[in-house]
Formats: sequence, structure tokens, C-alpha cells
Amino acid sequence: MKEMIPTYTLNDGMRVPTVGFGTDRFKGAEGTLTIKQALNNGYRFLDTAYAYENEATVGKAIKESHVSREEIIVSSKLPEVHHPYDSAVPAIQESLYRSGLDYFDIYLIHWPDPEQDKYVEAWQALIDAQKWGLVRSIGVSNFHPDQLDRLKEETGVLPVINQIQTHPYYVQEELIRANEEHNILTQSWSPLGSRMADDLLENATLSDIAQQHSKSIGQIILRWHLQLGYMPIPRSSSPVRQSDNLNVFDFELSDKEMTTISSLAKPDGDIYG
Repeated sequence: MKEMIPTYTLNDGMRVPTVGFGTDRFKGAEGTLTIKQALNNGYRFLDTAYAYENEATVGKAIKESHVSREEIIVSSKLPEVHHPYDSAVPAIQESLYRSGLDYFDIYLIHWPDPEQDKYVEAWQALIDAQKWGLVRSIGVSNFHPDQLDRLKEETGVLPVINQIQTHPYYVQEELIRANEEHNILTQSWSPLGSRMADDLLENATLSDIAQQHSKSIGQIILRWHLQLGYMPIPRSSSPVRQSDNLNVFDFELSDKEMTTISSLAKPDGDIYG
């Protein structure tokens, strides 16, 4: 891992870089090249998922890169269709077979799917997968405070990460507060707005702040995540933007600028409505 990237320490002791790389929609030969570029640019955390259908692409990129497997933290996710315990365990194994990896560093439940109400079974499967050495650390994605409490009450084990949607237009204060109370790292998916990027990345307020620091709007947003203690996982196929998204450790936003950015939150800021 490049020395320029600081780390967070998870509640189980694992250290992870403060910025990761999202791989959703990167598939095949082109996807492999993109992920290899990200590794060459200094990323050491790759986020994938069963549902992305690209775990094999991620695994191939790792094998073809100059970076050793031990230096890379690979995170994947269990889909709701495999929440029942007897389905979850083989699904985790299948993910490993596809990726060509011996283990995942981190494995998450992708979504609680409360209507199915099998996420505690899925969580128990992750706990067991960790005991068996299939995964090193376990976490969740898109879980609400009451669901985190239920995991703790019924299994005694809390996630190391809760990967949620958060960006300046969508600040989930109650959920993030629950993460902090449980010492769970908030990992930000779509940290730059993604599907609403044309709006967020052209915001006049963010543009003014960016000019003050001689940075791009994207770099300002990522710095906002970092100063709040979140771990953003931006996704880009551009080698230049990949590098820019890691070039966020040589400046600091003022308290006023942080408050101004957080005040951009909108009632309809949720990408999925």
C-alpha cells in the first residue's frame, strides 16, 4: 500500500485504506484493464459483489497486476436471494471459486431485505464463514440502526463496516450516528453522487470551495467524506480521475466549509428515491 494513503482500523483490528475502489459494472477484458490501472494508481481496496457479476474480473485483475495478493483488500457481498443459511454458505464459496481467490478480506450482506427477514440467518453464515477462514472480516451494507441492533442482540457480533449511500446531497445522520455508536466504519457507496453526478459535480457552492483549494469538485467531496471519518469507494474507468481521487490528502477543509457542504443535503437526495 502506498504510504500516501492513511488507514482506518476496524473494530476487529483489521486496517483498511481510507479510500477504496468501486468495481460495479467493470467486466470482461476492459474491466480487468480498468481494475489493473486502479491497482497501478495505488488503490489497495477493491469492492465487488456477487450481484455485480464481476468477481472473476476482479480476481483476474489481481492475478495480472504487479501487486501481491497480500497487499490487496478484497471485499464482496452476499445478495438477498442467498440469505437463507443453507444457501448463503455455498454462495460465499461460489464467489471465491469465481474470483479464483482463497479468501475474501471482507464480506458483506448486500442488503437486509426486511420483507424476506432472513438477514440474521445470513449474518450467522458470515460468522461461520469467518471461523472457517473463507473471509477475514464481516460487515453489512444498507442496514438501518434497528437492524444493526438486532444482529448484536441475536448473535452477539457486530459488523466491522456498514456500506451505505451517502454524499453531500444525502447525509444519513441517524444511520451514521448508529454506526459510530457501534464503532462500525461508515463506507460510502456512490460517494460522488454517481447517477446524479451531472448535478452534484457541477454544484456552484462546491465549485467555489474547489477553487479556493485548487482542487476538483470530486476531490472536495471525497475530502468531506474523509474528514467525517467515512471511507469513500469512488469508481472511475479514467486513469487520471483514479489518480485524482487519491490526491486528497494534501489539504484540509475548514469547519465552515465542512458545514457548508453538509448543508447541501436534500430531502430527495436518495439516488433510488
